[in-house]
Amino acid sequence: MDRWSRRRAAVQAEADAEARAREQAVITARQAELAEKTDAKILAELDLPDPETLQPGDDFSGFMQAAVPERIRKLALRKLWLSNPVLANVDNLVDYGEDFTKEGALGVAVKTAYQVGKGIINKVEEIAAPEDVADVVTEEPQALTEEIVEEEPETVLAEETPVETQTEQHDEPDFAVKRRMRFQFAS
Repeated sequence: MDRWSRRRAAVQAEADAEARAREQAVITARQAELAEKTDAKILAELDLPDPETLQPGDDFSGFMQAAVPERIRKLALRKLWLSNPVLANVDNLVDYGEDFTKEGALGVAVKTAYQVGKGIINKVEEIAAPEDVADVVTEEPQALTEEIVEEEPETVLAEETPVETQTEQHDEPDFAVKRRMRFQFAS
């Protein structure tokens, strides 16, 4: 049963893909025709007003149709944004409201000591740098090793002391005594 369902779904997917391809071909042909015409002729054919003459409160929905070329749609949207003060005055609380595609808009690039895979490079260089060699320099390296050899302490073995173990002898038997609460009264 599963095999037939997959075959039907594959046939349906092919039919959908062909329909989308036909629609895309029609749209491409239509856009090629409209690219050759002026904006005034296109607006007259689609029975739309000039986007520059639109006022606040006018209907901009006609410019959102698929038949309208992208350049005319953008003109109408720009006029819409300018005509409505709510849309024109974007507050700074809008996430991603800035244009981050321009290099100059970001300002000075941030410099960091962090390197991928190495971490903060200043700390690594401090750890890897040898100590100040000028302070430790000696004229005779053999004298230094002789001093170290002479300072080696002798190994002294400790005396063995017997460990005292306490073994108490009890008169009581080895089995565990049941514990009970015992009360003593002063008499």
